[in-house]
Amino acid sequence: MTRIFSSLEVNGRDENQGLRLPEEPRPNVRIYTKSGGGGRLVGLGQAGGGIFFIVDALDTKAKGYDVAISFPKEGIGSSAEAIALIKGAKNPRPARSSSTGRARRRCRTCSPSTRSTCRPIPTWQSEASLAQVLKGTRIFPIDADYAGANRKRVVERWIAEVLNP
Repeated sequence: MTRIFSSLEVNGRDENQGLRLPEEPRPNVRIYTKSGGGGRLVGLGQAGGGIFFIVDALDTKAKGYDVAISFPKEGIGSSAEAIALIKGAKNPRPARSSSTGRARRRCRTCSPSTRSTCRPIPTWQSEASLAQVLKGTRIFPIDADYAGANRKRVVERWIAEVLNP
């Protein structure tokens, strides 16, 4: 979703342009992942490049694979992650306590070593290696309201036109 809606944002939400971009290199695309990952194929030399979440790219590099991390000149989209509780759950208190603690611990340090993909608020300091990787990168928000309202239709179109043309 992040990749699809990033492409749409970069293209002014023009779906014909935004969904066309991934089709152009299609003959060279080995796999479209459904949930990140895949950096190992690049690290092993089984793929020449890939589009990954920063945490997956950093993890591949941290494991010693000889990979270079770069970002599109247009920038990269970011979106918030969330933790949800089921309404009417029999035991919400431990779940609420666990999720709150996990979120606080996870965002205390934004670094490749914690596999944290949170984007720190301006007053926080990122680990130097993460800050160096992101230096000069344009990061823009993905409009959650727009993405939520159009998700089903855009995903169906992506599947029909890009994954299964």
